Amino acid sequence: MDSKTTKKILIAPLNWGLGHATRCIPIVNALIQNKYEPIIASDGEALTLLRKEFPRQKHFELPSYNITYSKKGSNFKRKLIKDSPHLLKTIKNEKKAIKEFVESENISGIISDNRFGVRHKDVPSVFITHQLKVLSGNTTWLSTKLHQKIISKFDECWVPDHGGENNLSGALGHCKFDKINVKYIGPLSRFNNTYHKPTFNLMVLLSGPEPQRTYLENKLLKDLESYTGKVIFVRGKFEAQQQKDVQNNITIYNYMTSGELEDAINKSDLVLSRSGYTTIMDLAKLQKRAFFIPTPGQFEQEYLAKILYAKGITPYSHQDNFKIEMLNTVSDFTGFKTDAFEINYRKLFSLF
Repeated sequence: MDSKTTKKILIAPLNWGLGHATRCIPIVNALIQNKYEPIIASDGEALTLLRKEFPRQKHFELPSYNITYSKKGSNFKRKLIKDSPHLLKTIKNEKKAIKEFVESENISGIISDNRFGVRHKDVPSVFITHQLKVLSGNTTWLSTKLHQKIISKFDECWVPDHGGENNLSGALGHCKFDKINVKYIGPLSRFNNTYHKPTFNLMVLLSGPEPQRTYLENKLLKDLESYTGKVIFVRGKFEAQQQKDVQNNITIYNYMTSGELEDAINKSDLVLSRSGYTTIMDLAKLQKRAFFIPTPGQFEQEYLAKILYAKGITPYSHQDNFKIEMLNTVSDFTGFKTDAFEINYRKLFSLF
């Protein structure tokens, strides 16, 4: 690849679960297909995943936000406020690192997926989010105002959703905003829908920050002891080596690559997972039936689960209330049914 003629684009997803990283995968592929050179920057499991997906691309490690949940979901907002000095320090260090990257790598464009400090005043900078409105209970107005103020410092904001009424993010991605150049680019998914006769009755797909990911894993493994169907269980732990364990009717993986995950979801009759937005986009693309358990205390996931329930698409349950028998209610819902669409990446990348 000729570095003199190929524009280098820095793409940096937040390391909070794996959703931000996985929804950047189709963007990285599109950059390569359109003759750009993507350079990947993140930290933790998000960076590990993208290194495995794109071993030939350059990778840089950014300062870690170290975002974790409180042990009780109801304390999440309080913990986030307590951690805010660390977050502000990390954003400052992030800006410093980006300044050095831009100078040393001759960066022509920046794409940040929810990393506040990944921008540069002299380089076209994009912020990816589906949350123009940030739900935080009785402080939603404040969190939304602060978030939109940060977004306004970027040249463009790409919302991975449809702009009309037939959308996935509801009020999160469709609200009033000022001084933000918003582009609705359509849902992002790394997967393709291929027809398979179901091999698995149930797929459990976990991800997200600790300790809530582990709590749900332990609960579901215990609950599934009475389940007689064939289960594939992906723990969402992106470690150095893939591990597989078979326990009676349950096949457990610590993680799967994109290709393996696409195949497994396509071959599963039903998916049980968190109601994270990236997961919703993936399941919509694959037109799957699903049951959601929102992460306790995360207003966004609770809201998304509720609007999909209200639309008759998927049922959901609070984590503490979930019982395996609830999966039987899925037959009362339509599941995801979406029309095919294509993102115009050539037009989107013209900013750079």
